Amino acid sequence: MNDNISIINWFPGHMAKAKREIIEKIKMVDLVIELKDARIPYSSSNPMIKEIIGNKPRLILLCKSSIADPKVTALWMNYYASQNILALDIDSITNYHTSSIIKYAKMALKETFEKRKAKGVLSEQIKAIILGIPNVGKSTLINTLAKRKATQVGDRPGVTKNQTWIKITPDLLLLDTPGILWPKFEDQAVGVKLAMCGSIKDEILNLEEISAKAIEYIGANYPDYLKNRYNLDEIFEDPYVNLENIAIKRGFLLKGGIPDINKVCIIFLNELRGNKIGAMSYERPSEIE
Repeated sequence: MNDNISIINWFPGHMAKAKREIIEKIKMVDLVIELKDARIPYSSSNPMIKEIIGNKPRLILLCKSSIADPKVTALWMNYYASQNILALDIDSITNYHTSSIIKYAKMALKETFEKRKAKGVLSEQIKAIILGIPNVGKSTLINTLAKRKATQVGDRPGVTKNQTWIKITPDLLLLDTPGILWPKFEDQAVGVKLAMCGSIKDEILNLEEISAKAIEYIGANYPDYLKNRYNLDEIFEDPYVNLENIAIKRGFLLKGGIPDINKVCIIFLNELRGNKIGAMSYERPSEIE
């Protein structure tokens, strides 16, 4: 995924404003809960977050684990453990590990609670802020934990616009925040992976290039998924040949029997993001070490 593609930059005004507001709110919380996409834990980690949170205790949640490759997720969990980073893989739709989040939050704040106790304060109330990129699943997680529709949910980036406190339990208050990306992707492969997972609005993307990169990666790492989903006899090295063959299999043809690449790219990306092709991960810890 390192070949040259159209430059992807996305940092609208509301994200710059959100960053400023988050920096102000950080002082009010005990814990930072950072949500990452389990399919792309590295690429979905906003490099600005370290700068924003400073020395605040942090808990990483790898979201959407049901649509990631479980073997690769296990590698990521081992990686975080080796770095002494507290992390938990979860899925808000299937409720996988969501009941363990409060326990892990308390683990992250063990020293904080000990300091409180030394001062005679027995409260274990937690004020936590949830941070993450657009469309990573913040609102869905909050609604799952709150057991009600506490915040708006959408399958597109940019649904959460404001910062809101939500009472989960008497001991847990969560501050929801809008998803923020960063001003420029130094590695365009990061932008491609974010686009594959639906964290960047399609309106600013070259969908053909993103689809070709996705097909190239899946063809190399999960070829049987492509064959089974699209009834393909063979996966070719050239991703555009594979896109054309998918178009032919689906009957997406223009006049003269020419494959309708534009239509097949839209359908393919929708099916990729909707987990119609299979549970896949797009990066491994070995690639960042």
